[in-house]
Order: sequence, then structure tokens, then C-alpha cells
Amino acid sequence: MAHVERHHRKPCARDGCAHGFTRHGKSAKGACTVDGCGCTRWRADTDDRETWRARWRDPAGTEHAKTFTRKLDADRYLAEVEHAKLKGAYVDPKLGRTRFGELAERWHNTTAGLKPSTRHAYRVLLDLHVLPSFRDAPVAHVDRLAVSEWLAALLAGGMSAARARDAFQVLSLVFAAGVDGGLLVASPARGVRLPKLTPTEMCFLDPGEVERLAAAIEPRYRVLVNTAAYSGARFGELVALRVGRLDLLRGTCEIAESATEVKGRLAWGATKTYERRTVRLPRFLCEELGAHLAGQPHERAELVFAAPKGGPLRHSDFIKRKFRPAVTAAGLNPKLRFHDLRHSCASLLIREGASVKAVQKTLGHKSATVTLDRYGHLFPDELESVADRLDRARTHALTDPGRTQQAPPVAQLAGRTR
Repeated sequence: MAHVERHHRKPCARDGCAHGFTRHGKSAKGACTVDGCGCTRWRADTDDRETWRARWRDPAGTEHAKTFTRKLDADRYLAEVEHAKLKGAYVDPKLGRTRFGELAERWHNTTAGLKPSTRHAYRVLLDLHVLPSFRDAPVAHVDRLAVSEWLAALLAGGMSAARARDAFQVLSLVFAAGVDGGLLVASPARGVRLPKLTPTEMCFLDPGEVERLAAAIEPRYRVLVNTAAYSGARFGELVALRVGRLDLLRGTCEIAESATEVKGRLAWGATKTYERRTVRLPRFLCEELGAHLAGQPHERAELVFAAPKGGPLRHSDFIKRKFRPAVTAAGLNPKLRFHDLRHSCASLLIREGASVKAVQKTLGHKSATVTLDRYGHLFPDELESVADRLDRARTHALTDPGRTQQAPPVAQLAGRTR
């Protein structure tokens, strides 16, 4: 049973007393050894510091204790402990003293099954933005206000809202692991208001601008630019595209894997959504791909877009040495990214009347909701045309000859009596 004991924690300095401190309470035993006292329990001096110790047993039967300076605080704490035990939310206070840095490392070890690029991004966010502020803090001592202050400091230091939200996500995942591991009752990151995101500006190229870019880049990469703009494949997916996944007679391309550059090395794996998809290719692009493959080895396992000396393309090197100079030579927006060719594909599909579902399948989004959230503003606004159609429908109803020639039936009302 939980209870509170009264203690006098200051060492006893009275002559003849050999005990380290004096104690009053039900558990006090023996008689006072101070000459002339004669009481049966230890006596506190007037300058002794009085404390209150709360004692309880956890659900496993292990005894715990915590000291307070006020009896009111000790009683309240024991009430919270008993309430948590009844709700099944009890947490051992010793576990709550685990350092955040230790918990973060244990959590990061559990991410071994994620993509290397994702794990690397988590590691960078931990080392640069999360651990410097929370590494030595006991996890149970971090509250929501501390998390809010940390997030505000990141933004005040010039960090973008998107980057700050990424760092907050890592912090939340660590605390969620603490909740799952029984170190915390609830995550202090819950309920923290996040900064609003500023939509990333997308650059959309029309067919003429795509042709200018393809003409400005080194000839061996022209078909790569056209494939990105007319298939919507990501750079990593194009780097990993193999000859055996092309069916130029049927005009299809199977996107099944991706190669991402992580810390200077290529990490091969599934696509971003972990799903394969088949993309329809325009006839002109099939012809260009056929001509492209005719001048290089085209066994089924060979890469479609290989580096000049063989092997896969590297994103950083290709963008710096090939793509950026071509953008400048073509007179296009200097902010144009290779990924904007994927956005351009979505724009071209929508302009040609493709449905949301068709755009979703081509780009490989998990759901149509993702497609609408990203490209919904490109779909034509039907509200004005719908209003016009409603107006025509009512005008037709008013001018309908059958409406004027046949009067509506009239019901005879019962006479009123006075």
C-alpha cells in the first residue's frame, strides 16, 4: 500500500547520538540515546530540514520511493501513481531518467529496414538538429514547452519550415519509441503546433521548352530528358531502368527499382512507393529509345541510361556537369530542377485531358489524393461551366411547352365552419 513517511534529513549533530539523521514516523524504533531525553523515538532538532517520502509498489511488486519537501506534493504524487496503475499507464520513474541520446540511438537502430536514403536523412537530422539540444536530457524531463521552444529556435535561426518539420518528425519518432518501450506515458511532442509550409514552386515546361532543353544538352542525354518529361519517372528510377523492362513494340516501360545516391554511393532498392508500375510511352519516344539502344549494349540486364564509361549515372555529377549548363544554354528558368521534368509530365497529361487516376498511375503516387494535393490546381476549373449548364437547364424547364399547356392539379379544400 502506498503511504507517506515524515523524515528529518539533516544529519543529527546532538551529543551522544550516533545516527546519521533523526526520524519520526510509524517505522521509527528504539529509544532516544541522548542524555536526558527519554523519548521512545528519534527527536528532531529545531533546525532539522523536514522532508516527506512517498513509498509505493509498482504492478510487479517492486517498491519505489520519492522524496518531497511538502506532504501535499507527496500525496498528490501517490494519487497520480495509483491512478496510472489503475489505467495501465504506469511507468517506472527509473526508466524515465533514461537519457534522450541513448533512446535516440536505440530508435535509429530499429530503422535498419528502411531505405538507405531515409536512414541517412534521419541520421543527419539527429546529429545536426535534435541531439545537440536533447542528448543529455532525461526523457521524462522533456515537456511540450521545451519541444515548442526548440522548434521556435530552429525557425529563428533561419531554418526553413519544411526542414524544421522534418527535424520535428525525427524527434517525435524517438519519443514515440520511448512510449512504446515503457519509458514515457505520453510523447511531449504531441499537440505541438508546427510551422506552415510554403508550397515549393514547381516549374512546368511545355513541349517546346522540353525540345529546347533536349537540344541544348549533350546528345547522348537527349533521350533521357525526353523520357523524364514524357514518362514522369524520377531520376533514380531512370538510372536503374534496365533494357529488359522496355517493350518498345507495345510502347510500355516497367518502373520496378530505383538507385539513390547516399553519401557518395548508390543504394539500389524499390521505388519510392515500393510498388511497380507500367508506363505508356509515346510512339516518338519509343523510336528514340530504340535508336539510343542500337548504339550500345542492350542485353536485358544492361542499364538503359549508363554513364559514358559504363555503370550508372550519378545524380550530383550529372546535374552539375550536364543538366545545369543545358538549362542555361536553353534560356530556361535557372531554378529548373531535373525533378521538374516529372512535374512537366503531369502538366502535359492534364492538359491533354488525362483523368486524375491516369496521372496517378503514370507518376506512381500511392493514391489519387496525393495527385490532387500536388497537381489539383492544374486541372480545369469546372465551376463556371457547371453554373452555365444549370442556368440552361432551368431555362429549358421554363420554356418547356408541356409545362404551359397542362396546368397543375388543384386540390379542393374543405369548407370552413363558423
